[in-house]
Amino acid sequence: MAKYGRTAAKTVKSAMHRKKAGTLRSGSGKRVTSRAQAIAIGLNEAREKGGKVPREKSAAKKTKKTRTTR
Repeated sequence: MAKYGRTAAKTVKSAMHRKKAGTLRSGSGKRVTSRAQAIAIGLNEAREKGGKVPREKSAAKKTKKTRTTR
C-alpha cells in the first residue's frame, strides 16, 4: 500500500518547482534553498489539503533512551 497519495505528490512537486523558481518562502518569510525543507513544506501543505500523508514523528519518539545494565 502506498504511503503518500496523489495530492501529496502534486503538492510536493509544486513546492519543488517554486523552490527552483525562487518563490518558495518559509514561515519566517525567507527564501527556501534546501531541498529537504521544500519537501517538508510540500508535505505540510498536502496535510492541510487533507491528502494522504503519514503523521509526523513526535520529538519524544526520535530521542528514545536505551536502558543499560551492569
